[in-house]
Order: sequence, then structure tokens, then C-alpha cells
Amino acid sequence: MAGGFPCFRAPVYRFEEGRLVRVMGTMMVESRDWGHLPTGEAVRLFRFGDGHGLEVEASDYGARLVAIRSPDRDGRSDHVLLGFDTLAGYLSPAMERARPYLGCTVGRYANRIAGAAFTIDGTRYPLVANEGANQLHGGAPGFDRAVWRTEVLAAGVRFSHVSPAGDQGFPGTLRVIADIVVVAPGEIALRYAAETDAPTHVSLTSHGYFNLAGRGARSIEDHRLAIAADHVLPIDKSAIPLPGPPLAVAGTPFDLRREVRVGEALAGDHPQLRVADGFDHNFVLTGGDGPAASLRDPASGRMLEIFTSEPGMQLYTGNGFDGSVVDDAGGPLVRRQALALETQHFPDSPNRPDYPTTLLRPGETLRSETRLRFGVSPGRPS
Repeated sequence: MAGGFPCFRAPVYRFEEGRLVRVMGTMMVESRDWGHLPTGEAVRLFRFGDGHGLEVEASDYGARLVAIRSPDRDGRSDHVLLGFDTLAGYLSPAMERARPYLGCTVGRYANRIAGAAFTIDGTRYPLVANEGANQLHGGAPGFDRAVWRTEVLAAGVRFSHVSPAGDQGFPGTLRVIADIVVVAPGEIALRYAAETDAPTHVSLTSHGYFNLAGRGARSIEDHRLAIAADHVLPIDKSAIPLPGPPLAVAGTPFDLRREVRVGEALAGDHPQLRVADGFDHNFVLTGGDGPAASLRDPASGRMLEIFTSEPGMQLYTGNGFDGSVVDDAGGPLVRRQALALETQHFPDSPNRPDYPTTLLRPGETLRSETRLRFGVSPGRPS
């Protein structure tokens, strides 16, 4: 591979069998056995934090964020990410049917590719369709079901995976790195790198669902949300972007340029909300130094700001949660219990020359970074 993979300037320590702890100031990374897949493959769980209340758990099964705990305005920590305490929760028959991609790294291509096919340099590549006639999140199985190799970093974990040529129909052998690291108090970086030996399309993201009110909260409608985007991609009933230009958000429920109560936005009258039964749309980010999105729970005071190098953000308001999947406490995951803010390239970019390209060629390196910055808002709700 040309030049090798980027190191991201973090000391790397290779994981070996047994417990491994690396201390850096008040940070440390712990790992333990987490069970086995039906194939017999062993799965591990890693835990690390910032020493100030932020705690992260991640697994090599799907390079997955399993848990994030963050303190509220009174210093009480609680879960802010949907997930399970046990590997069995991710392997249940209900999860297999619903496949909500809880917390995993999705790829090779995040979001949908229309007709499960694309053309590169005159050659058409049929892909494995796993959502009607289209491919979603890299097919089945995608990166979410792979057991990734691991290396322990000073304040997080590096996951790596090799996707062979022909995997789910994609050309080229793709080598991928996903780093999940604490980079500052309250701040997590998700860093991706990928290289290929043949032209292919790549778009990677973390598919986490957030509810800042904590474990047991059943609605995100009282959360306040802002997304720095002047336009959104309108979709058809299959969630494929419609032909033509993006939709200007001004004067629509998609105008989240200023903080809006999520329930108010969902109650808006717009045909695109009816098509998706809520939000399941990619916002065209304006870029700049500020956050691409911010989410706030007034009751607890918890806040999340998201910064990204990606051009788009998929907002999904958990419209498909129907209660068939239950959490660790036996409670059903219900509609609009949490929302996903997926930083990524646009859906169906391989078939849309008017969108930012996702084509990766030999000798090139895909690099992407998203940062999740947790904090608390001052004051208390009135």
C-alpha cells in the first residue's frame, strides 16, 4: 500500500491475549472477553474515558460503540447511546430481523445505493441488494457483522478490517482503519482511513443512536436540535434521493439552522416528512469551523456537538423502532426513542455525478474524522 496507513499521532500498543491496561494520565484502556459469535469467533469489549466522567465502551464486533456515559449538569453520569450490556443483545433474533445497526461502523458504503449497482470506468458492478432493490449500509453482511482486528491506543482503540475484492459485489480489496479515541475532556474522535487495490466506492460512518436524557428515556421529542445545513436531499419512498437539486430548507420543517425542538420539527406539515414517516434525510452541510450539528436535552442539561470532515449528515429519528427489540431492562425500543446523526457522504453518490465523489483509487487514502463533544448547558429548564 502506498505510504501505509496514517498513524494519527497516537502511540499504538498491540493487543495480546489477556487483560491489557494502558494508563495515560487519568485515562486508561481496559479490555475483556465479551463472548463468542455463533461461528465461534471471540469478541472483546474495550472501556476507556477521560477521567472527568465521560466513559466509552467499544467492541471489535462491528467496530462498534457500545456505550457512552456522560455527566449531567449535577455531575450524574448516564447512558446517552442506545446499546446493550451483553453481546447476546446484539445477536438476538429480534435484532437480526430489525437490524438497526446500533452503534456500529457501517460500510463499505454508508446509506443506500440505488438499484444495488454502479459503474466505474465503463464497467458495471452489481451489488448485493439487502433493502428491496437497493443496497443499504454495505449489504448483508456488511462491516457491522465483522470481527475487526484491534490495537490499543493511549486513549482508545484502533480497529482494522480487510474487505476482499467482491465483498457484497464491491470491486477491489479494501483495507480499513477505524479509530475511536478520547482526544480531550468530554470529546471522542471517530477517525477513518481506507485504501484499495482497485477503483471502488467508499463511505464510512458510525451509526449511533443518541438520547441525552439517559437510559430508560423513551422519547427524543423534547430534545433541541440544530444542523448547519441550508439544503437537504429530498427522497422517494425507498429513501433514494430524487433527481434534481437539493431542497432549500428555508420555510420548511427541515430548517434546523437554529435550535428547534425535535417534536415540533416532526409535527411539521411537509410531504417529505410523510414519505419517511419522520426524518430519514441527508443534510448538505455548510462546512466551516463550527459544529455541523448540536443536540441538547434541557432537562438534564446534557449537550452534544458534532464536528466532521464529511459533506453530509443523515438525520434519522428512529421511525422504524416498533418495540420488537428490547433493551437490557426488558423495555422495548420504541419509535422516536433516540435519533441518529450519521456523518457521511450523500446516499447514492456512486450513481450521482452531481454529488461529491466517493470514488477511491489505488494510491489514494480516504481520510475522515468526526468528533463528538459532550458537555452541559448552563442553567435549568424553566
